[in-house]
Amino acid sequence: MSWELRRAQRRTATDTVVVADAMTEAPLGTLGNLSASGMLLIANRPLPEDGLFQLRFALEPGMAPIEVGCQILWVDPAAAPGQYWTGLRFICVAGDDVARIRAWACAPATGAGQPS
Repeated sequence: MSWELRRAQRRTATDTVVVADAMTEAPLGTLGNLSASGMLLIANRPLPEDGLFQLRFALEPGMAPIEVGCQILWVDPAAAPGQYWTGLRFICVAGDDVARIRAWACAPATGAGQPS
């Protein structure tokens, strides 16, 4: 049996959501899952543990981008070469963006193979 011990409800991304460094505009990877308190980033390079980043991403095509300040909690190599599972904790998110993240994370997943 699997127990979900996380406090914040999270949703797995079913479509590709590119996550970029807001300072350089360089893509850092794609969204794995998202909650109001953090995210799983599938990074395209190893990022420094405990590093601080300002990230930008749009949860759906045509949606205004969300910008978050975050701290890297952990990094593990993924099975795919050149990919790294990266756990991030949000440390700074605008109030409107917190509401948008929470609404998205609590909504049923849609996309390829998902009911709408």
